[in-house]
Amino acid sequence: MKSRRIIGSSVVIATAGLLLGSACGGKGEHATASPAPAPTVVVAEVTQQTVPIYSEFVGQTAANETVEVRARAQGMLEKILFTEGAPVRKGQILFQIQKSEYQARVLVAKAALGQAEAELAESKERNAVVQAEELLARAQTNLSLAHSNHERYRPLAKEKAVTEIDLDTARAAEDAAKTEVNAAQATLKNQTAAAKYNIAKASAAVESAKADLALANINLTYCTIYSPISGIIGLQEVNVGNLVGKDGPTLLATISSSGSLDVDFNISEAYLLKLTKTGQAGSRRGVGFELLLSDNTVYEHQGRFSVVDRTVDPRTGTIKVRASFPNASNRLRPGQFARLRVAAEEVADAVLVPQVAVQELQSAKYVLVVGSDNKVSQRTIQVGDRYEDSYIVTEGLKAGERVVTEGVQKVRPGMVVNPTVKAGSA
Repeated sequence: MKSRRIIGSSVVIATAGLLLGSACGGKGEHATASPAPAPTVVVAEVTQQTVPIYSEFVGQTAANETVEVRARAQGMLEKILFTEGAPVRKGQILFQIQKSEYQARVLVAKAALGQAEAELAESKERNAVVQAEELLARAQTNLSLAHSNHERYRPLAKEKAVTEIDLDTARAAEDAAKTEVNAAQATLKNQTAAAKYNIAKASAAVESAKADLALANINLTYCTIYSPISGIIGLQEVNVGNLVGKDGPTLLATISSSGSLDVDFNISEAYLLKLTKTGQAGSRRGVGFELLLSDNTVYEHQGRFSVVDRTVDPRTGTIKVRASFPNASNRLRPGQFARLRVAAEEVADAVLVPQVAVQELQSAKYVLVVGSDNKVSQRTIQVGDRYEDSYIVTEGLKAGERVVTEGVQKVRPGMVVNPTVKAGSA
């Protein structure tokens, strides 16, 4: 048993020696193997160009006009003549309220007007006045005759051709005729005043009847409801068959103008002065705003200043302004979240480096630069404003240099790399 263990140990030692010899021989054979290949990285060239400096603001879209369509006539809703959420034009019929009751009121008003006009015509005939004028004329004739008799009897009485009684009778007849004339004049005056009163009263009744007819016609027009503006109409608030207008003007639908939309936002006083100063912008209405939608795409039309509020908020130092954007395609809707950006100035010959190439270490920004020998070096840089997906470099880089944008984690300063350009970049 002991001899078996010795033999086994000898076999193990011999085998180990053979393996060791084989390993040493292999090391000698591969001593001249080639080094590992250089890592591949994506690089981008630092560019130089004149770029605008953008500022962003946050606001919300709103329609120029928003109108609530309400029922001004009471009655059953008979028809709805629009599609919810669709464009409508000014003057388009939207709703129809039952109007038989209002048509009947128009007929009643017309009849009342006809009666009032007939009474006015009758009052204008002035029959009583004419009779009073005739009575006065007769009285004046009688007075003239009585006066002539009296005057004729006076000289005759002096000559005793007629008695004093005849003279007194002639005088009494003249006095009676005068009294009759005065009475006729009073009657004519009263009849004239009464006629004027009756004509005025009848005329007022005619005007009142005309007003009632006009009101009846207006109420009849309220049964057909038209769109007051062109725009997008919202959801209907009532259904056919509902009684509307009973307890006040019932809300039927809401329309918002859509030809252009406004965005209200706040801007600092200093920045407003920068935007509105004379220069390339021309005027405050010449400044172009870009609208960034919720998916970060840029709206195809630029906006322009439309309103600047009358005062600056002393608590924040900002002023509310409004920019208007064309919206012929109805792509924008009121109430959307809006990000606006505007370029108030330009930087000439700005050195641009992609943002993805910039790293940060202990508050310092640096990039990995690939030299003409494809060796990597680390460069600390100073950056300013952003332009699109790049930084404006104020110190540390120059146009034409190459910086690593992908594969930064695979390289270290001093390493030689295999630089490639990302497909689609120039």
